Amino acid sequence: MASEEAAVTMVNYYTSAQPSIRSQPVYIQFSNHRELKTDNMTNQVRAQAALQAINAGAVHSGNMASGGEGRGIAPAQSPVLRIIVENLFYPVTLEVLQQIFSKFGSVLKIITFTRNNQFQALLQFSDTVQAQHAKATLDGQNIYNGCCTLRIDFSKLSALNVKYNNDKSRDFTRADLPSGELEPATAFGNFGSPPSGLSMAAVPGSLVSHPRVSLQMAPSAVHSVLLVSNLVPESVTPHCLFILFGVYGDVQRVKILFNKKENALIQMSDATQAQLAMSHLNGQRLHGNVIRVTLSKHPVVQLPRGGAGQEEQVLTRDFSGSTLHRFKKPGSKNFNNIFPPSATLHLSNIPSSVSEEALKDLFSSNGFTVKAFKFFQKDRKMALMQLASVEEAIEALITLHDHQLDHNQHLRVSFSKSTI
Repeated sequence: MASEEAAVTMVNYYTSAQPSIRSQPVYIQFSNHRELKTDNMTNQVRAQAALQAINAGAVHSGNMASGGEGRGIAPAQSPVLRIIVENLFYPVTLEVLQQIFSKFGSVLKIITFTRNNQFQALLQFSDTVQAQHAKATLDGQNIYNGCCTLRIDFSKLSALNVKYNNDKSRDFTRADLPSGELEPATAFGNFGSPPSGLSMAAVPGSLVSHPRVSLQMAPSAVHSVLLVSNLVPESVTPHCLFILFGVYGDVQRVKILFNKKENALIQMSDATQAQLAMSHLNGQRLHGNVIRVTLSKHPVVQLPRGGAGQEEQVLTRDFSGSTLHRFKKPGSKNFNNIFPPSATLHLSNIPSSVSEEALKDLFSSNGFTVKAFKFFQKDRKMALMQLASVEEAIEALITLHDHQLDHNQHLRVSFSKSTI
């Protein structure tokens, strides 16, 4: 800029008014370079004055770029940060947050929760300078390309009280804490009762790169194949697994193992979807058996060779061209409606000619117990239906998703986070 006044004015202005170019957010901060070598502006005193002016006013990521010694940083109230993740297209876990934030100091404790339909976390560093450094560098950054945006403030709390080490809360200084699986609510210590909908899936740590270089690493295709075990061979088919696992991502191929038919391999379209399916479906009941879902060592599911027998070919299916994929469209709203299996189903694409009684009859005639039903007030194309159990709802989704209701409309079935 022509003068330090102009530079200070510009940085101060764009601190409160987020600029964007072609809908891409742009971040403006002071550089550690005192001048550009391409012109004759050699007045380093002016540049230094600009740096001091911004240091006195507000914290920016540029302040710490020289090594994080914390000179000129305004005092923070707390070593605890409050983190909100906006535009949550991919799941963000406690482990992912720990990996990102530990680049800036020693992360002692993390508590994650969902409030007002937003994934949030409280994260405690060992001192306030580390918290300030992390906030300055990461606020406004995306964890993955174009999504999962971090919004960071200082918490009013000076320390976190973590009672349990599990996937929602963690005290990294206390390996002896119980998991408290029976009482997840108390993981929130003295922060009041936790909000509902506490369910975030796991993400492989390798998806997140060093935050100082770039947080915007899209999920890769590594580890996109799942091994599902303890299936009931007489009841399971590739299509049934395609429909169930398709709730959490686009299933490309399914192979029920010829010699061990209680096991199947399922290839998802990427690693994040595989993790999402694994975290939500591992331990659920299918056809009466508790199924186990783990990551497979296989990079892809192989299709049978030409000489394979008839049965082997039936046990392997390629679904890559299916019209039933839920997440094909980038930015699909289906990404925002991924929930764990529940006894309440979300029904959509209901024709106006189909009544409540007809829908109840459809489910009961297929052997399911309808406990409650409710059309959406604002949109009669959608409804909630509560069945007798989560296991029954899983079976109903597999059986009736894409069921033809009239000549051109097919029922869409998902799990709901609501109850009737």
